[in-house]
Amino acid sequence: MNTFKRIFTYVWPQWHRVSLVVFCAFAIAILTSATMLTIIPILKVVLENGLHSWMDTQVTEARYGLQFNLPQTDHLTISSVDEKGLAAQAGILPNEMIKGVYENPNQRDNALSHMLKTLATTQQESITLSVAHIEGDTISTRDVTLSTPMDHNAVEILDLGTFHRLRFVINQWLATTGQALVAPLPREDTPRNKMIVMGAIASLIMILTILRCIAKFAQVYYAEKIVQNSVHSMRVKIFSNLTHMPLSYFANERPSDSVSRITRDTAEMNSALKIMLGKALREPLNALFLILTALWLNWKLALIFMVGGPFVVVFAVQIGRKIKKATRHSLVASSLMLSKLEEAMAALRVVKVYNQQEHEQRRFTEISGQLLKQQLRISKADAATSPVLEIAGLGAACGAIMMGTHFVNQGFESSKFLTLLVLLGAAAEAIRKSSDIWTKVQRANAAAERVFGLMDQPLETDNEGTEDLTPLKKSIEFKNIHFTYPTAKTPALKGVDLSVQAGQTIAIVGPNGSGKSTLTNLLPRFYDPQQGRILMDGTDISAVTLKSLRQQLGMVTQQVVTFNDTIANNIAYGKPDATQEDIEYAAKRAYAHEFIEILPEGYQSMIGEHGAGLSGGQLQRIVIARAILNNPPILIFDEATSQVDAESEAKIHKAVEEVMAERTTFIIAHRFSTVVSADRIVVMDKGRVAAQGTHEELIKTCNLYQSLYETQLISD
Repeated sequence: MNTFKRIFTYVWPQWHRVSLVVFCAFAIAILTSATMLTIIPILKVVLENGLHSWMDTQVTEARYGLQFNLPQTDHLTISSVDEKGLAAQAGILPNEMIKGVYENPNQRDNALSHMLKTLATTQQESITLSVAHIEGDTISTRDVTLSTPMDHNAVEILDLGTFHRLRFVINQWLATTGQALVAPLPREDTPRNKMIVMGAIASLIMILTILRCIAKFAQVYYAEKIVQNSVHSMRVKIFSNLTHMPLSYFANERPSDSVSRITRDTAEMNSALKIMLGKALREPLNALFLILTALWLNWKLALIFMVGGPFVVVFAVQIGRKIKKATRHSLVASSLMLSKLEEAMAALRVVKVYNQQEHEQRRFTEISGQLLKQQLRISKADAATSPVLEIAGLGAACGAIMMGTHFVNQGFESSKFLTLLVLLGAAAEAIRKSSDIWTKVQRANAAAERVFGLMDQPLETDNEGTEDLTPLKKSIEFKNIHFTYPTAKTPALKGVDLSVQAGQTIAIVGPNGSGKSTLTNLLPRFYDPQQGRILMDGTDISAVTLKSLRQQLGMVTQQVVTFNDTIANNIAYGKPDATQEDIEYAAKRAYAHEFIEILPEGYQSMIGEHGAGLSGGQLQRIVIARAILNNPPILIFDEATSQVDAESEAKIHKAVEEVMAERTTFIIAHRFSTVVSADRIVVMDKGRVAAQGTHEELIKTCNLYQSLYETQLISD
């Protein structure tokens, strides 16, 4: 879970919204419990002696610790006495009967409603009770002086611990509040008054419901806002890390896996975070307050209902472990499927021309089957959660019903019992709704491990003590360069020594795999050599900032890289502040202006995904225009004309020649027309510099160059 907890580092900056969401969740829970409690007054009004009679009974219990067997006709039979209450202090015992309640001994009224009202509403410090004690066939009556909560000395004498004192204070507050709420309602138990009281209760329910729904709206909306902002920040951070990771990472990993982590894995985290700030906060709080309310009504029955809790916790933990494991495997399978889809779509022409549709279908079916297997495991665990919790809840509820029936037979109010059952039923429903929370969190935990695993990859960083590199003026030197790719067993470069003067054009030729591209990829420090140094004007490039180093370089590769944006923005990619005049000037020098200006939208024409809509030669000239606009001192052309038609090649070659005259240029090419005009040709073979010189020199002295010239450079 430590990995999943890291998600909240993106949540906490929105602490003010989180606080509001938590407040709303508490409000929902409290209002839900309050709404449930209205069942008791409804039952009292409909089935028993009325709302005021019930409220007086509740206040009497809170004030003195007295419970009665109701309804009664002419006296109050005491069912129980709280041993830490004022009634016990006065010596009143269970099963005794209260025959009269007197604030003033000269004004005696023994009516039941008057006795309850006096007990509940008196503001005197003490009152007098006429108490009858039954022992066998003998009934004895005595007057008892009963202290009220207004007698602070009597309250202080009570042997109340911290918990009981807190309960006493809360009960007094609830009693006072309840009295204030029902005071405006009529006391007489007539049909008309019952309708008035029921209307008041219905209005209260409506007010509580409206407030609860407002709180729920606020919680859901702001939770969603928190989640979306958090996941947005996370995705931005991941993408930022991806762009700053060394290329060696992508040599070992599939790009589609990184895409899957940014999209699907963060979606899993999105779902779990939404639950954590929504249902996972709201439903457990609902269950908690409903159970607390049930405990307040009768703690014994509530505890019976809760006996299944430990079993539920153990079951949820076991299910969560299985789901986390299956989710981890499913995310990997999903990544593989995405990779296969991208591969098949990119190679669709090849698939069709070689009639390999069935082969690709078999491979895709196999990958999709692996994903299906893991998803079914998750579904199986998800499906088992709710029924198991339902069985556990039903068992606990049945036990509570059986015990509750016994309590009712012993004098426990049936209205309270029914309300308690509704509270426990609602709590069980809240727990059932919470049943998938843990499984969702475990799924998100598996996704978080993959996402943060990507975010924790080391980034390209400047070495200590680095300085900015000044523009090249003298030379570039490769000194004893040794380099092996991370996943390769054999070195790509073996002791390369090469010196290039500023302003020279260097053509690098050699068989495939000889190290041509690797050598130029070391210049922008896409990779660092394991041995040796590269110096620019005598400064080791490992001792300068990456930004200043790469500002010196422009690169045009065999693989044309354009973005799904306008032509103007593609040309200005390395120089976002370029003016339209600058862009057009660069395009003219790259011989791209001639086809751009005839497009319907000119420089604002969109280049589709993967360069769709333009030919390879046109795209290559746009890329050259990009390099020209950036105006770097050093240019690298890596097979820049290997996949274009003759007309495009001629224009590209002409553009390259014009640009090369002003800067240091490295050209990797297979075609004679590009190589022959270079100041120097470097022949690479098996990671070493086999020879170097002009075309005329090498054609006479280097057998490998002669072979390359005959088989590659003039083969077209």
